[in-house]
Amino acid sequence: MSGAAGGVRVMLHLRPTPGEDAAVAEAYHRISKDLDGTPGLLGNELLRVITDEGAYAVLSEWESMAAFRDWEAGSAHRGTTSPLRPYQDTERPSPFSLFEVVATY
Repeated sequence: MSGAAGGVRVMLHLRPTPGEDAAVAEAYHRISKDLDGTPGLLGNELLRVITDEGAYAVLSEWESMAAFRDWEAGSAHRGTTSPLRPYQDTERPSPFSLFEVVATY
């Protein structure tokens, strides 16, 4: 799909206190199972930040901004994602970032 545009990536930044790595992974897996089959969600990954010890991120891929916004506005959004809320990185201006895919190879 060289040069194709479209899609949205959402990155949730996490910074658990030391010793909570297993709890973060458990919360991620629980949420991912609950989100299975969500319209427009193409997948997600739990990432450990190599250059920032103790930091994690969840990167999700959505087919469009509209699909992400529809899910975000839905009634199940807050309840489904609540297991990771205690681990959000509160030192950042926002715990999440939105990225529009401009080009891919």
